[in-house]
Order: sequence, then C-alpha cells, then structure tokens
Amino acid sequence: MTRAVRALLQALSYGNIDVESARRIADLKKLDPMRKKKKKLDTEVYNGDYKVPIRLYFADEKSMETGNPDLSVILFFHGGGWTTESVETYDRVCARMAQSTGRLVVSVEYRLAPEHRFPTGFEDCYAAARALFAGEILPDIDPDRITVMGDSAGGNLAAAVCLRARDTGDFTPKRQVLIYPALNSCYTEESPYESVRTNGTGYLLTSVKMEDYVTLYERTPEDRANPYFAPLMEKDLSGLPDTLILTAEYDPLRDEGEEYGRRLGEAGCNVHTERIRGALHGYFALGISHLHVQESFDLINRFLHGDWREIHEREEKASVEKTG
Repeated sequence: MTRAVRALLQALSYGNIDVESARRIADLKKLDPMRKKKKKLDTEVYNGDYKVPIRLYFADEKSMETGNPDLSVILFFHGGGWTTESVETYDRVCARMAQSTGRLVVSVEYRLAPEHRFPTGFEDCYAAARALFAGEILPDIDPDRITVMGDSAGGNLAAAVCLRARDTGDFTPKRQVLIYPALNSCYTEESPYESVRTNGTGYLLTSVKMEDYVTLYERTPEDRANPYFAPLMEKDLSGLPDTLILTAEYDPLRDEGEEYGRRLGEAGCNVHTERIRGALHGYFALGISHLHVQESFDLINRFLHGDWREIHEREEKASVEKTG
C-alpha cells in the first residue's frame, strides 16, 4: 500500500457514526443507471404482522422459470452496521452475485437500528430464511440447494440465523458464506483481537465506528452476551453448516472472523477461511472487475460446487508460502 493511499485512507477514517449522514451517502448507490436492466422481482414475507420486503435476482431467463428442480439459491443479508444500506443500495452487488454464481439471489430488507434495535432485524432475517426453506417463497426449491450468505453486519446475521436454525430445528442450512463478518461485541481496547488495534484506525472502518454500530444495534448491554447478537459468544459451534469465511487483511474484523473459522473446525464442521490479501473492509461492494472481488467469487463458486479439495490445496499452498 503506497504512502499516498495510506494518507487518503487516514483522512477518510475519522469520527463517530452519524446515522443520517451515513444513510445519505449509502443512498447515492441508488443512482446506478443499470438498475432497470436487471432481472429481479419484489415480494415479501411475514414476520408476525410485519411484511418483510425481499427482492429476487435472477441469473438468466432459465432461473426465472417456475418448477425448475435444479434451481440453487443464495439467501443474502446486506451489510451496513445494522443501521445503513438496503436492498436498493445493494442492488448491483446482488445482481452481480446472481450472474457470477449462476444462482438466484434472495436479498432481505430487514429493519434497521437504531429505530429497530436487536432482535428486530435478526428476527426479520430469520423469518425470511424460515419462509424460504419452507417453500413459501419458491415452492419448488430443494432446501439443500439454499446457501445463507452475508457481508459485515449481514455476515453476523447469516451466522446468527444458522445458529438459531440449529438450535430450533426449524430448518437445516447446508452451507453458509460469511464475508468479513462482525461476530464479536466489543471493539474497545478490551477486545481480545489484535486486528482491532492494528487495523482499528486508518482503514475506513475503525474500531470507534464499530463500537458505535454495536451500541446502536443493542437494545440493552446484556445483548452483547447473546450468541444471536454476537455469534462468537456461542460456546458450542457443532452441527453448523459447511462454511466459507472470507476476511480482509486491513480490517478490524479480520481476527474475529478467522477465530470463528478455527472454532468451527475444532467443533467438527467443514470450514475454510481465506484472508484476502491487501483488501479493506467493504471491498465486496466494489465492481466485478476488482481483483479482490474476482478472487472472492472464485472461492465462493468453488465452495458452492463442493470443491473442497481445490480450496484446501490453495490453503496449504498459502501456508507454505507464509512459513517459507
């Protein structure tokens, strides 16, 4: 990373979270001129009396056909610190995801904090997942062909949904993809993770901002000990889906994502954790031509196709290069 890039990042990485300003900046993504050309469909599911909006993104014409037994689906929860972003602002990300994976993407418009604090947004996501796995959204879908995915705060929600599904037995996800997930509940100097200190300033997402996000998301301080709020609080990680975790090298969340991967492996789960070298938090929202995004989709597609051998060979090669 050049000195000029470091200086620019330092200038942009300051202050606390101003929710309204952050939402206005995120809303600029709605100006995408390609939005109307994407194959998509809006619908909704119920969480109690509340209608949770969801948007379906189709990879091609075939995926839009009803009664397709070979259809595979990604259930996606967007990031934004539980307080910003939306299905609309992630429109290009999800359309690109459908095209890059060849899967139908179901994006969930969960309610945001601080207007709707934990567990409201999580409950919206869980309601959408339960409806999808029960065949209420796509009647002909095979539940084994559904992958739960999210980035950042959405990675938190994806992990929490899979935890609760395991605990309740309501449905059984076979795969989850967690992209630089927020899995812990402390981003002060008391954090046990070195990346909070080494990457907590100067890399856009700061430890101060993460602590703000967590404070805005919680309803009470006791929520921070709840595994559905912070999945790393869960002591038993057995029985969870096959998992791919992608972390970013210059991200305060890096170490907690990698710790979650280690603990899943120790609990007997199939898991692969990959650190994207040179990447910052939020890179997944960059254009498809970006090398970090291309690398991520390469890994995601191998994982979705069950290509564990190639993934583990890549991991072993990286380990040899690191020690050599």
